Amino acid sequence: MSKGIMLVCSAGMSTSLLVSKMEKAAKEKNFTGEIFAISSSEFESNLENKDLGVVLLGPQVRFLKDDYTKKAAVKNVPVDVINMADYGLMNGEKVLDQALALMK
Repeated sequence: MSKGIMLVCSAGMSTSLLVSKMEKAAKEKNFTGEIFAISSSEFESNLENKDLGVVLLGPQVRFLKDDYTKKAAVKNVPVDVINMADYGLMNGEKVLDQALALMK
């Protein structure tokens, strides 16, 4: 099974629509890993308990990137901020491509 893609936003709500669009794009690309969204308060428990390939942050929580990068480095998981335009347009395919590029 592929490693998962974890999206983090302030409440986990706005990214849930993006997750469903990413899942649709993932089917077309035969990506089988879990794609899910959480609130920033759930970051550490999910980092600990999930087999992650990448963590993507919503633009509204970009200030967490340095802290999360340090914590995720222990598990060799890259952390990046979702492109603002792709996030605003809920472009699941572009965000999935960003995640997959980071997982290589």
